[in-house]
Amino acid sequence: MQIPKSLKVYDSLLACAVGFYAIYEIYTSYSGIGISPDSIMYASTAQNIAQHGNLLTFNGGPIVFFPIFYPVFLSIILFITQVNTVAAAPVINSILFCGVIFMSGLIVTKFKTYSGIYKWLILIAVVLSPALLEIYTYLWSETLFIFITLVFILAFWNYQQKRTLRSLIIAAIVAAFGCLTRYAGVTLVGAGSLLLLLDNQLIIRQKIKYVLTFGLIGISLLVGNLILNRLTSGLSTGTRESSLTSLSKNLYYFGTVMCDWIGFPQTFYPCAILIACIILFSLTGLLAWRAYKGKINTAESVIICFAVVYGWFIPVFASISRFEPLNSRLLSPLFVPLLIGITCWAPGMFKGRKLKTQLLFAIPFVAIMLFSDYSLVMTDYQRWYDENDYGVPGYTDDDWNKSQFIMFLKTHKDIYTLDIPKYTDADEATYFFAGTTATLLPHKYFQNTVKQFFTVKHYYLIWFSSLNNWELIGLPDILKHGTLKKLYGFPDGAVYEYTGK
Repeated sequence: MQIPKSLKVYDSLLACAVGFYAIYEIYTSYSGIGISPDSIMYASTAQNIAQHGNLLTFNGGPIVFFPIFYPVFLSIILFITQVNTVAAAPVINSILFCGVIFMSGLIVTKFKTYSGIYKWLILIAVVLSPALLEIYTYLWSETLFIFITLVFILAFWNYQQKRTLRSLIIAAIVAAFGCLTRYAGVTLVGAGSLLLLLDNQLIIRQKIKYVLTFGLIGISLLVGNLILNRLTSGLSTGTRESSLTSLSKNLYYFGTVMCDWIGFPQTFYPCAILIACIILFSLTGLLAWRAYKGKINTAESVIICFAVVYGWFIPVFASISRFEPLNSRLLSPLFVPLLIGITCWAPGMFKGRKLKTQLLFAIPFVAIMLFSDYSLVMTDYQRWYDENDYGVPGYTDDDWNKSQFIMFLKTHKDIYTLDIPKYTDADEATYFFAGTTATLLPHKYFQNTVKQFFTVKHYYLIWFSSLNNWELIGLPDILKHGTLKKLYGFPDGAVYEYTGK
């Protein structure tokens, strides 16, 4: 049965409306958008861009640990609306989530074989995805990056249909903005370059020309950002430490995230490495098969290629450079490409077959998808039930908003002598809640910084006892070098004065 063209849009718009309601009314209505330390970096930089035209964070240093486009994006909205970024974030994220939902549906309509039922199942899975709902309830750059990723997939598919240099440059520009949003955006450049190399309709000379053109444009903004970082801070991407986790451990983390996304219980975690390898090698094999069959110039191949490149890049890179253990947030840009990539065979499977054969294949496929959706609904409900009482976890939940220590910091901003420096184990928190600028205690890993810190003879220490960040210098370390006098104490924190020995 032919699906009316209007319905191809209306079903997506309906899904967008549900998605907007979920983010704006269900998950962020209680305490607002979720705020993490990264969020404060983005919001403070956006404010400085809009008000002062510079790329400085709340602590007065240049933003180098993250690319600049997300805070620039937020600053443009701040400049236009004059609404505080944190206050505006629920609306911004709701709109971006709508964009992701709509683009997901649009990608499905570009398949060689279109299926309305398949599209509806994909839209339902995207709207209900706990991974995406989590991302879009926080002020994180992934919210913009996921949207840009889907725009890139459509832009590269558009090049494959037109096969013009102009359409390739447009795709490269989209990839460039992806790189400028998150450093992992280099996977967009990698995916596009791989697709060009696998294209059997291009002769060698064209491949070289197109790969160079696409690659150079794709990384141009990132290179400019890295040069700017080097000039302003002496570091290209901030201080980076070597990884403490092996590839096998990162594949394990990858597999546990996949279990959570699929809806498997934690009893499947011992099989996490196997699950990760099955998914990654299956996608890689599927891409290789499509290239061998000359089917690389399709929307299905573009989305599979990105899933392959990003899926391998994250665990491999996490084995080289140190950051937080692989989790749903870091892998979230993979959700939609993975969802579509591992199911895109379904519409073509039913084409040209008798009704009984179609039902034989369709009923189990739809049943599995609906069972997965049911699992997602239960996860979403449990999260809403938990967060409805205290808010989205982070600096806007009730643990922080109702903290005695936080209330004290907000109402006692004049307790410090101006010429005495202030240190803290949570510089973002002191800025976010009290507007107080304090230097973060040094990481134990950087011995030179630690030695320099211990030469300071007199300072205030704003200490959040609930954080317990073992990577930073702690109270026992400080007490070995001098005396800490508690000026103000609370169950969840205290203000100390260090006076040396």
